[in-house]
Amino acid sequence: MLISFKSVLKTAALSLLAWFSIPLSHAAGMVPQTPVLLVEEGMGEAVMNVRNTDARPALLHTTIENVEEGDDVLLVFTPPIARVEPGGIQQVRFILQNRQPLKTERLKRVIFEGISPVSDADGAQVTLGVRQNLPVILRPAGLPVEREPWKRLIWSMDATGIQIVNPSPYVVRLARAIVPLPGTRSVNLPRTYILPGERLHADLPLHASAQTMAVRIFPATTYGFAVDHYDAPVAR
Repeated sequence: MLISFKSVLKTAALSLLAWFSIPLSHAAGMVPQTPVLLVEEGMGEAVMNVRNTDARPALLHTTIENVEEGDDVLLVFTPPIARVEPGGIQQVRFILQNRQPLKTERLKRVIFEGISPVSDADGAQVTLGVRQNLPVILRPAGLPVEREPWKRLIWSMDATGIQIVNPSPYVVRLARAIVPLPGTRSVNLPRTYILPGERLHADLPLHASAQTMAVRIFPATTYGFAVDHYDAPVAR
């Protein structure tokens, strides 16, 4: 589905905010200290402070989600469940347990959920939870910091659209909406991240495929902050 260029900037900004960051000023429940958890292999661990912004005590429930198929368990954490008083802060510790050195960045997600007992109209006890879902980047020891990993992506045309290849060791995150240039309408990527060594595809209409010379993307930094758009050349 095509989207007008006038709306793509708004769409990109909203999707970046929704996927990459946590609106701390408007958040309720359990609020993480930062919008991204970065775990350095050289350090072996990282911590995240989570604040209970509610006016009542709650249980902080932490879980890890894998985004890669068949991904092994590389990260353990403690505590999985903790009581946090109103306005209190709970520190959650994340520990790498990789058997082999990391060769590329790895992507996971961490979910912080606040669980509070609440009485309904009949006096029965029910449980309400507010979730914060954050990306987790595992960084290999000795890997240089790359502030613009999206510039390493390789874009090329095929019979039905655009192929995107990430030959770098970095996880690249960006808004789903991209704009084939020259043009004013956007198309969507399959998702908002491209893993190291991964290849993705975005369908294009026939007329757009014939004209596309570059693509405008809306990336985010490792720490989850949106940056200016970037126009990447498209090979033929």
